[in-house]
Amino acid sequence: MVTAPDAIAADYETLSVDLAGRAYDILIGNGLLARVGALSKPVLRQPRVIIVTDSTVAPLHLQTVEDSFRAAGVAVASIVVPAGEGSKRFDRLEALLDELLAARIERRTMLVALGGGVIGDLTGFAAAITLRGLDFIQIPTTLLAQVDSSVGGKTGINTRHGKNLVGAFHQPRLVLADTGVLDTLPRRELLAGYAEVVKYGLLGDAGFFDWLEANGAALLAGDTARRRHAVKVSCAAKAAIVARDEKETGDRALLNLGHTFGHALEAETGFGAMLLHGEGVAIGMVMAFDLSADLGLCPAADAGRARAHLKEVGLPVSPLDVAGRQHWSVDKLLGHMAKDKKVADGKITFILARGIGDAFITRDVDAQAVRDLLARSIES
Repeated sequence: MVTAPDAIAADYETLSVDLAGRAYDILIGNGLLARVGALSKPVLRQPRVIIVTDSTVAPLHLQTVEDSFRAAGVAVASIVVPAGEGSKRFDRLEALLDELLAARIERRTMLVALGGGVIGDLTGFAAAITLRGLDFIQIPTTLLAQVDSSVGGKTGINTRHGKNLVGAFHQPRLVLADTGVLDTLPRRELLAGYAEVVKYGLLGDAGFFDWLEANGAALLAGDTARRRHAVKVSCAAKAAIVARDEKETGDRALLNLGHTFGHALEAETGFGAMLLHGEGVAIGMVMAFDLSADLGLCPAADAGRARAHLKEVGLPVSPLDVAGRQHWSVDKLLGHMAKDKKVADGKITFILARGIGDAFITRDVDAQAVRDLLARSIES
């Protein structure tokens, strides 16, 4: 575990994702957007970038990033797509590709993903397939993207069959996590990102979860040093796992704690504003710990701690906490889970836990236990 700081450092901190021949840095600090041009120059293969952002982020941060690139002598153009999960669709991808090609990009042109997880996934996938591969930089502007989706090279879009079922592993050249931009996030978005922070404690770092129980409220209230520490610990944890297992053939699946249940809930709500990704993950993590306790794998007290902390900060912990849902169906949720991209030989992959900080991967889970848990979780 990274030691908690007593005071925020004057400059940014650097973590490395150690992949053979494709290593890259994660820069974490306050005020990085205004310095992105100079910080990015070492990884640019030509003095030209195209920024992809969305209609929510553009009014807040696009001018700062464009000015920084221009001040560094880098030509810049920008593409703004509609905000929201709806932009992770084939038609939006096609429109983005058409704009990129119309701009006469070259293989040395750098794409810049300025936004949350949707923009990172969409831009990264476009970079992976345009001209058979472009470089790109991640500038995540949400807590969720800073601690999770911007690191590790997973890119993709959704289909009617499920979330992120079409995509590619395509690593960025650089990740710049400006913790100052978190001040612009609505409380709900901040909480959704915090669920992914909690995930790192629950899956592999009990000490970090202890720290979050003591410091999470202050972090969410705006404490700069605590936010920076949480981003650093989370990114370090993910970087270590990605370095061991880039393409999710083993340990990287641990990062999906809560996602098997959460993605099913997202699919049933239409991947929209009714349930944000991090909210689905929060509910899914509680369900994963409850299932672990049901199976006698995890102390009930640990499942209770996970539930209590997430609920205390204001995250949903049950499907019944999702506003607007009139009815849940066990069979429909199981159907969504069966389409998960981690299914192997027809068996659903679950990330369960022996306790806080001790998650593991399994496909050997009693189907009736899963059905019973779902039924109990959706009873009104």
